[in-house]
Amino acid sequence: MIKKFANLIESIQLKLGVFFLALFFAVIVLQMFVRYIGVSVIWTEEVANYSFIWAVFMGASVMLHRNGHFRFSLLFEKLTGKSKLFLKLTINLILVLFSLAVFYFGIIATLNFWNYTWYSLPNFKMGYMFISLPVMGFSMLIYELDHLLDDYSELKEGK
Repeated sequence: MIKKFANLIESIQLKLGVFFLALFFAVIVLQMFVRYIGVSVIWTEEVANYSFIWAVFMGASVMLHRNGHFRFSLLFEKLTGKSKLFLKLTINLILVLFSLAVFYFGIIATLNFWNYTWYSLPNFKMGYMFISLPVMGFSMLIYELDHLLDDYSELKEGK
């Protein structure tokens, strides 16, 4: 059940990440073009920054789900059997705590900055950018719970 939910979240996050990365690229190209012709479009910098933040946070949590994130693997490669599995469990438990912290403090940051407005587009609230933090934290938590259940199943099977 959690695996299907994690895969659904990953699919949504990939689409969001691609959308925001494409938006980032399009806005940067627009910014370069309008500067070339001597016109100033002040909102492009903020849209580029915030779309890049969303793209990175969505991509980072997907990489966590796929175990494609940066890690030091020297000890992990040396271990075998149950000791390797216990190390995986320990790492995943630490990542659960980290995900909870990102989720919790992301909610606090979003609430604190929700009513702040963008400098160049005063109708947009900063909360739309900050909400990417709890979204990332929640999805990372789901992904890590999925990993923990896999590790637990592996431990029960005695691998």
